[in-house]
Amino acid sequence: MKKLLPHTILAEGEHTGHRHEVLGNGVALYDDGQEGTLLLEVLAGAQATVVHEEHHSQPIAPGWYDRLLVQEYDHFLEESRQVVD
Repeated sequence: MKKLLPHTILAEGEHTGHRHEVLGNGVALYDDGQEGTLLLEVLAGAQATVVHEEHHSQPIAPGWYDRLLVQEYDHFLEESRQVVD
């Protein structure tokens, strides 16, 4: 079941404090109940942009987007972990 979140932050840097956020009208972010997965909705006709303090802004088209956390595998430790910024 989707839960509407009170923000549009896609990811926060654990070390830098920077974040990737979607700004604009007609934008909603949902937690879909699966660990590490968020759903972004940009309504038709909306003006939305992904922003970050260290990158260029990126406009995004209307539609639905999945935000999945990236995992990396350490073969020496034989474990996986979330990739961090």
